[in-house]
Amino acid sequence: MVHIPYGKTTIEFDETGAEVLCSSIGELKAEADGLSIVKAAMEKPIDSPRLSELAKGKKNCVIIISDHTRPVPSRDILPNMFAELREGNPDIDITLLVATGFHRPTTKEELIGKLGEEIYNSAKIVIHDCRDAASNVQVGVLPSGAPCVIDKLAAEADLLVAEGFIEPHFFAGFSGGRKSVLPGISDQVTVLGNHCSRFIDSDKSRTGKLDGNPMHEDMVAAAKFAKLAYIVNVVIDEDKKTVAAFAGNYVTAHRKGCDFLLSYARVKPAFADIVITSNGGAPLDQNIYQCVKSMTAAEATCNPGGVIIECVECADGHGGQAFYETLRDCPDAAALYDSIMATPQDKTIPDQWESQILARILKNFTVIMVTRPELKTMVEEMKMSFAPSLDEALNMAHAMGKKSLTVIPNGISVIVD
Repeated sequence: MVHIPYGKTTIEFDETGAEVLCSSIGELKAEADGLSIVKAAMEKPIDSPRLSELAKGKKNCVIIISDHTRPVPSRDILPNMFAELREGNPDIDITLLVATGFHRPTTKEELIGKLGEEIYNSAKIVIHDCRDAASNVQVGVLPSGAPCVIDKLAAEADLLVAEGFIEPHFFAGFSGGRKSVLPGISDQVTVLGNHCSRFIDSDKSRTGKLDGNPMHEDMVAAAKFAKLAYIVNVVIDEDKKTVAAFAGNYVTAHRKGCDFLLSYARVKPAFADIVITSNGGAPLDQNIYQCVKSMTAAEATCNPGGVIIECVECADGHGGQAFYETLRDCPDAAALYDSIMATPQDKTIPDQWESQILARILKNFTVIMVTRPELKTMVEEMKMSFAPSLDEALNMAHAMGKKSLTVIPNGISVIVD
């Protein structure tokens, strides 16, 4: 029996006769609690002075933190960062800058859930707004030609650092590191330029790939322009608990973490007519927008013309109005894909990248979403099929003549290579 994450629960599935693709991250057994793992990493930073040394002589520090769409265990990370900063400079002024990227603003309740009451009530917290030009400033020009415009708070900080976690990412290769800056605290003009159709279409802009990835190269440049001085990134297990930590230089510490994760997350494809997957449960499956990520894992091991069954709660609906409307209003996925590919970089529209990837998948596969009944109309408007249960989704796939089956219980935890 496999356990497929769904919201805060799981869907149980008898995998008899199916291939199962799982990350081996579950084999990692943490030898200490999360706070201790992070502390140990920060005591031996990679290619960087300790954070306490970096804090000396600085009036203020901005810590970029992840938003509500990422299960970053901030309670393991931030207390250690606060302690080191104040060890080096007891009077340093610290602000937490929430890296919302192109997402909606994080709510008070979500911040309390992420940080805990103590940090939320005691820390100075600012939520980045990519759509407020007045709160952002240009600091350079990216390799792609797009202007590098970031949050003024970060640009003007005496010391800019970031927390985060490393997971496979469907076009940036991996999350974490430089992504805290781009898209995390970048203006919409920078996000749109970086997420252009040409970059998304590159065969290097794929899960687990950094070398030659044009999106990654832009992101590294943005972090350099922002003067990102130090990061603390963690790797989490299937229960979202810290199992490893990497601190120091935003390029080399991040790369070491990516290489570490790659050794556990890489799996060989098991091609099948039907691929069942999920987006890892809450908060990662909170909307359809986020769930395109796990569809790309299924895409990598599904036979042409096959069926992808996506088990996702989507408690927050579609997750992007432009994303939803683009899929709703297009005649079909192929026409949408062609239209996006004809869109020049400086005409990129919000959420175009997500529409492009979903259209790419829908051109080649049938997608059945197992989700909440109230989303049926929305799912169908977005050119996908709806099923109220996994059993019903399988019945639909079998009725199409599809037989062989692969299950990826957590589609964002694996790199199908």
